Amino acid sequence: MGDVVMYLRGLVPGRRAVFALVIGALSGWLASVAGMPLPWMLGPMIGNTLAAVLSFPVRGPDRLRPLVIPVIGVMLGSAMRPEMFSAASRYAASFALLLPFLAVTALVSYAVYRRIGHYDPVTAFFSAMPGGLNDMLILGGAAGGNEKRIALAHAARVLLVILFVVLFYGYALDVSSGEVARGTAASALSLLDWTLLGAAAVAGVPLGGALRLPAPQITGPMLLSGALHLAGLVTVAPPGFLIVVAQLVIGTVIGCRFIGVSARQIGRDLSLGALSSVAMIAVAVAFATGLTAITGLPLSLSFLGYSPGGLTEMSLLALAMGQDVAYVSVLHLVRIMLVIFAAQPVFRLTRPRSERDQTGTKSPRSES
Repeated sequence: MGDVVMYLRGLVPGRRAVFALVIGALSGWLASVAGMPLPWMLGPMIGNTLAAVLSFPVRGPDRLRPLVIPVIGVMLGSAMRPEMFSAASRYAASFALLLPFLAVTALVSYAVYRRIGHYDPVTAFFSAMPGGLNDMLILGGAAGGNEKRIALAHAARVLLVILFVVLFYGYALDVSSGEVARGTAASALSLLDWTLLGAAAVAGVPLGGALRLPAPQITGPMLLSGALHLAGLVTVAPPGFLIVVAQLVIGTVIGCRFIGVSARQIGRDLSLGALSSVAMIAVAVAFATGLTAITGLPLSLSFLGYSPGGLTEMSLLALAMGQDVAYVSVLHLVRIMLVIFAAQPVFRLTRPRSERDQTGTKSPRSES
């Protein structure tokens, strides 16, 4: 047994990524057999989180993520149909409530990290922002925050929100997510389908970058794929096996974000993340309930639109649960843009005048 452990610990980085994918594949299969909702993302995510906590020699397949994210974008775009936009006028209230929702969510989460977790103000602020992990990590690090804690806070938020939302919809509401994993049989795609969907995946990424969209690797392909499906040039989704692979990679990457952190710190940060996530979800439920009362939108749809998870994951859940993917995706896109553009100015305004007058914004990073 000792020899096996020593061998595993000696794996080179590339093999560690393969090992993480193997764990993810086995976890996804077990989750699928157990009937867990969204098994090929949730299973690898849980399996590799446990592997990271137990100090297994795993490493996130980060180089594969940019290759599979466009597949998810194309898949999300394939769900767009003209009838989705017939009720677009009812979405105005959703966007009107988004800014106050973000303000309340950030304040509640900030209180958790600052008052209960005793994080320094910079780290607490950027840990509490309901934006993308990479964006908040960059902005928070530049402002002098503890980058490790900010990363763990957002990784925990995404992990816990996905767990809560998926399990709640799957077990409490008995909503199946199997349709996402099935996708389309490869044999059902014509050569033209392969060409157009492939072109949307490849050309969509630079398009999203040129348009300065948040998360261009998913939003660009989603836009192109949506345009193709709305125009009737393509009527099928990407092959099911590619969708499974994409979810496997995404789930594995999320789980491996906890690598290199002690079990004690992971426990503490996950506990804070759990408190923050519960608080965010409670705010989301309150706003979604109010939105449903105002507009008549289904609570299941408005709640997904306000759920504080990642764009990719929440859009996947919307597709899995038969909800309006365009609505959920656009609402999360707007949320991310608002947080990215507002976080730094709001942070500067909330700093004491004495600190704002100082040159530079760095503050000590506590690693405790």
